[in-house]
Amino acid sequence: MALAIPLIAISFSGNAQNKGGDKVYSFDNLPVVATTSFKKDTINVLKYGAKNDGLTLNTKSINQAITDCNQRGGGVVVIPEGLWLTGPIELKSNVNLHLQKNSLLQFTKDFNQYPLVEGNWEGIPQMRNQSPIWAEGQENIAITGYGIVDGAGEAWRMVKKDKLTETQWKKLLASGGVLSENQKIWYPSEKSLKGSKIKDPGLIAQDKNAAFYAGIKDFLRPNLLVLTRCKRVLLEGVTFQNSPAWNLHPLMSEDITIRNVYAKNPWYAQNGDGLDLESCKNVLVEGSTFDVGDDGICIKSGRDAAGRKRAMPTENVVIRNSTVYHAHGGFVIGSEMSGGARNIFVTDCTFIGTDIGLRFKTTRGRGGVVENIYARNINMKDIAGEAILFDMYYAAVDPIPLTGEKRAIPKVELLPVTEGTPMFRKFYITNVVCDGASKAVFVRGLPEMSISDIYLDNLTIKAKEGIDIQEAKNIQITNAHLDVEKALPLIYIQNGKSIGLKNIGYSNAELLLRVNGNKNGDIKLSGTDTTKAKTKTEFGHGAEASVLKVTK
Repeated sequence: MALAIPLIAISFSGNAQNKGGDKVYSFDNLPVVATTSFKKDTINVLKYGAKNDGLTLNTKSINQAITDCNQRGGGVVVIPEGLWLTGPIELKSNVNLHLQKNSLLQFTKDFNQYPLVEGNWEGIPQMRNQSPIWAEGQENIAITGYGIVDGAGEAWRMVKKDKLTETQWKKLLASGGVLSENQKIWYPSEKSLKGSKIKDPGLIAQDKNAAFYAGIKDFLRPNLLVLTRCKRVLLEGVTFQNSPAWNLHPLMSEDITIRNVYAKNPWYAQNGDGLDLESCKNVLVEGSTFDVGDDGICIKSGRDAAGRKRAMPTENVVIRNSTVYHAHGGFVIGSEMSGGARNIFVTDCTFIGTDIGLRFKTTRGRGGVVENIYARNINMKDIAGEAILFDMYYAAVDPIPLTGEKRAIPKVELLPVTEGTPMFRKFYITNVVCDGASKAVFVRGLPEMSISDIYLDNLTIKAKEGIDIQEAKNIQITNAHLDVEKALPLIYIQNGKSIGLKNIGYSNAELLLRVNGNKNGDIKLSGTDTTKAKTKTEFGHGAEASVLKVTK
């Protein structure tokens, strides 16, 4: 069925076709997501000898129930209340795995139950441990109900000392494991530590044999749920928590509905993303909650040359009525977006305590085009970093430095445009309210590839710093009210072209606008009371006053 959301002020043509022949969507004409449908026939895992004593390994019983249900034409496999210990579970077509109330599906900490398989990690084919829940090439599958799926992530993950209290750190050391040479990272085993010292340890290559991968097996952490090349998928009502790496990972799949789920990880969980939609098509995420250790809701499409070769963008995605608590970013695109992303709609979402609110990240070498991204009615509170961020200098580090951590500013240099040069364009963001952030808006493109065509409308943001625009063109910000502690300047522009600032409200500012660089042009400030600023404008590093036009 079609998904209907009321029309907003920012919209674009409904049923028009673009030059490439692809359908163009708007908030009043959203992608259609095909839904699942299951026979009412039910199979209870108790009939296969499963025991909810927390001691019996139920891998065989649960998988046999799913296989039989699939062979009978499908239906519902029921996990009753209780604690069910298990190894990896394979989902199969036409089967709905249903977790009843007070059921806990607990995956074992015995790494021997997870065979090494050819998988995918951060957009590149790699050897990994088998995911606790997985499916490949299946159609019409679901996990529904009211129970909890626990991935035993604490047995797999490394932990940084700086992210724990002293008491927590001592307790972790007492549990076993080994420390890195600098004593600042705990690893659960020697194999895990060994893998951390190798560049791309899981990368599939001819010079690596089974013995090599076995020697670093513990480091090759699986994602909790991986659905590869599947069609018509439903995840509903269930809590997915404590993942070894990413939590929910649909990969190259289509027609996905994720409704009323709770993705949960410790805030310090390394690579503990909530949801990663990678090279997926036609997706609805609604009514869900994310409280995790890395990005909350994330759009990906493969990494670097491998992602460009795959050439499968994540497209036609609707995310609505969802909440993100702790996460590196509330809604995120990148950084592995080499296959591109387009036609993404985010509406009526709340981010509380995330490092960044709306986070769009990439770096040289990725390539790929991210375009036609829409967001509206976004509420934010207590954002540690930027409320809205576009950054083409992603450096694969946490967005907020730990205490005492020093980071160098990226070196700015003009490089040739290649297939590895990424592109961000056509973002439409409206109705954003943020109570507390480090910076309101940050836009940083590359000298050889400006971020372009960004439209921000109706922003109310309380932050320490204001707006920072670098290496960008056609950035239009209208109806923005900025309550900024450090307005020196309120707005900074470096090498910006066709920058429109209209109806900018603020209480006061030491400096309203600073323009730097010799590549600026066509900067317009209008509808803004400049008299409240102690100093209106400054120009430096080759910028000339003539690039700015101020009108009432």
